[in-house]
Amino acid sequence: MLRALAVDDEKPALEELLYLLRSDPRITSAEGATDATDALRRITRALDAQADGDDGIDVVFLDIHMAGLTGLDVARLLARFAHPPLIVFVTAHEGFAVQAFDLKAVDYILKPVRRERLAEAVRRVVDLARAAREPRPPAAHATLAHATPAATPGPVHSGSEQIPVELGGITRFVPIDAITYVEAQGDYARLHTDDGSHLVRIPLSTLEERWAARGFVRIHRSHLVAIARIDELRLDAGATTVRVGSAELAVSRRHARQLRELLMRHARG
Repeated sequence: MLRALAVDDEKPALEELLYLLRSDPRITSAEGATDATDALRRITRALDAQADGDDGIDVVFLDIHMAGLTGLDVARLLARFAHPPLIVFVTAHEGFAVQAFDLKAVDYILKPVRRERLAEAVRRVVDLARAAREPRPPAAHATLAHATPAATPGPVHSGSEQIPVELGGITRFVPIDAITYVEAQGDYARLHTDDGSHLVRIPLSTLEERWAARGFVRIHRSHLVAIARIDELRLDAGATTVRVGSAELAVSRRHARQLRELLMRHARG
């Protein structure tokens, strides 16, 4: 259950957001602030007091364009705390998504806010908050199974196909075969390569459908992975993860069996 603070300097937008939040049974309390200064004062007080009751704040739903400090400014300040609340940006502007996710935002919602879209953001926050509270299973019971990274997954095409990405008004073209895994970030997807990452406004489900023939497989509702780039599959006390380069990604129970079968088939050639 979550305690939320909504921040927006437009009162009608704030009242609508608070109404939707208070209608969600996963939100135990939702308060509002009409400017960044008031929001920071409340958050700082809650963090300093380590409040466990209704005065605590688990997540901040934050507008970007506000008088004085912007929502991005607030997020940068909160990043300095040891245990800041999670952040969901709620804005009418598409152009700040890259900066928002670089600041570790959980989600990025475009106005006007739809009830089902807000519910999805709350689900993401609940999942992260639950994962932060759950202790990692002890590694003493771990067993390892190594995938063969050189295995070729299905009909992978030549490396000529590319996907356009925009950054600072410049369009670049990233070869799809250079992408190691894809991470869902709200209405966007972050493409990870050996050299960095790029944000595109394409849902993960769309990329899953388009790139299935190129050897990309869904391992979690938040991740799509190129099978040929999986270096290791780890089974740890019932939890399954894969290592892709330096990244360790969780595999959901729903997808674990299918992934193991795919890796075995490719390992056999």
